[in-house]
Amino acid sequence: MVETALFEPGGYRYVRGPFQYSGGVVAEPGFSIERARFSRPVRIAEGFRLIEYYLEGLGRPFTAFCACELRSPAPFTDQGFIDFNQVYVGTLERWGIYKDGENPVARSNVCPEIDPPVEPSFEAFSYTVPVDEGEGSPEGNLKNFVIAGSGEARDRPGLYRDKIVRFGETSPDAMRDKARHVLGVMETRMAALGVGWADATATQAYTVHDLHPFLAEEIIRRGAAKAGLTWYYARPPVEGLEYEMDLRGVPVERVF
Repeated sequence: MVETALFEPGGYRYVRGPFQYSGGVVAEPGFSIERARFSRPVRIAEGFRLIEYYLEGLGRPFTAFCACELRSPAPFTDQGFIDFNQVYVGTLERWGIYKDGENPVARSNVCPEIDPPVEPSFEAFSYTVPVDEGEGSPEGNLKNFVIAGSGEARDRPGLYRDKIVRFGETSPDAMRDKARHVLGVMETRMAALGVGWADATATQAYTVHDLHPFLAEEIIRRGAAKAGLTWYYARPPVEGLEYEMDLRGVPVERVF
């Protein structure tokens, strides 16, 4: 069962998930979501410092931080992924976001196959800003949301290899099944937040395998590429995963 909760200090609602990330976020009334992308990947520690500086410059609290996109050198082992996440949430705890195992921040973390970073790094991040809906602000009238990345692992306890859809297979038929599972996860998370494919401003896929055998029927026909599809030649963050997606409806995006 998918549950949502309100993170009032940040001005957004989120899909409850594991300790390392939420399943997605949607801005509360009176708030909009903006996205900022680094012009080059920035190592985690430096990235957190730059994000602090950036939010302070906007007059926003650190609790406005609602989503991020990471890049890692290579897929983690199960234990390596746990170890990384425990370090990652430490800053969120200091910022007053992560508490008692509850993490409202949505996240994607993928591994570029070519020219990866030397260590886990920030690609982009999202945050909330207040808007005056009474003045008919376009940002305030749109559904502002970010759906976290997900690979083709079933939502149940255990090692990844035991819950990955068609583990170890990369045939066109297997990749279609993996994609169907991931698309279903995206739709479940969107439904919980009251948004849909038609509200997306960007849909992203991450895989080193061919999308074309199922692109038209499984992705485009179901409306998942209304704003186009960005394909990153990258792997999901844990060994054994082969396909990941995320999406967002964000009216303002910046690069710095």
